[in-house]
Amino acid sequence: MEMKARYRTYSEYLKEKYGEKVYKIPLNLPVTCPNRDGVSGIKGCIFCGEEGAGFESLCNRVSVVEQLNQNIEYIRKKYKAEKFIAFFQNFTNTYLALGDFKRYMEEALLKDVVEIAISTRPDCIHDDYLQYLKDLSYRANKNITIELGLQSVNYHTLKKINRGHSLAEFIDAMLRIKKYGFCSCVHLILNLPWDHAEDVIESAKVLSALGVDQVKLHSLYIVKGTEMGRQYEKGELTLISLEEYVDRVISFLEYLNPEIVLQRIIGRAPEENTLFCNWGTSWWKIKDMLDERMEALDSYQGKKFDYLNGKAVKHFIMDDEGKKD
Repeated sequence: MEMKARYRTYSEYLKEKYGEKVYKIPLNLPVTCPNRDGVSGIKGCIFCGEEGAGFESLCNRVSVVEQLNQNIEYIRKKYKAEKFIAFFQNFTNTYLALGDFKRYMEEALLKDVVEIAISTRPDCIHDDYLQYLKDLSYRANKNITIELGLQSVNYHTLKKINRGHSLAEFIDAMLRIKKYGFCSCVHLILNLPWDHAEDVIESAKVLSALGVDQVKLHSLYIVKGTEMGRQYEKGELTLISLEEYVDRVISFLEYLNPEIVLQRIIGRAPEENTLFCNWGTSWWKIKDMLDERMEALDSYQGKKFDYLNGKAVKHFIMDDEGKKD
């Protein structure tokens, strides 16, 4: 098996789907999260800075159309790109009035936009919003992907990081997304201080069992001025090594359904605003470490994907098939 085939990459998936390279355009809306404004909690996740995940985005005071046009013009000139994904990235992009949500989505319906991706939280998935997106997808002939921030399947960890929701809300959200036929992507952090290797394996199993389509893996980065940043500076957090992170990613991939697409193996962060990021190593070096380690172990995505559809009774089925022969 070639190294590039050891897990299913997002770039290859997009080429298969659209016939050419597709670029994702980050969009920044003037929204917040329900665990910041008091609805589900206050202060937000303990690892989340004031700007959220939108450090690569344009200012949220710029209209959606203008953000798209500026980015598309730049990427088209630099990479000769023709197709794009409008990615509503920062904070919780379904946490606003339905009328406002519709207005922002309609602004993204540019001719060269083939897909709309919406990053949100499990407790902000509602049938009314999903039905609108279903109608929009049909009317505008645009694919829809909904990206859910989960971070961990360990509900004790979810409480520790102040997520403001439990595993149950994630399961409910995924079932609803599947019911409406949308593509789904789930975000996970594989090296949260309170998670163990067993949690990583369980994450792969839960996502596979729920029929998740894509996964975006992040390594934890600790931002200055956050609650986690203060814990880190006080020496209250125990972080795993880079080598253990690579091992966790490999374990995760081995238990993951081989059909699930890996949007990302490791995240990036602005180094000037972080206390800890990727063990002081560039993301591409970590990716090389992962690829080399998987090749050395003859590891690949789905190698241990044998636990669904009644694993404990499969030997009876095999025995019966043998008798038929």
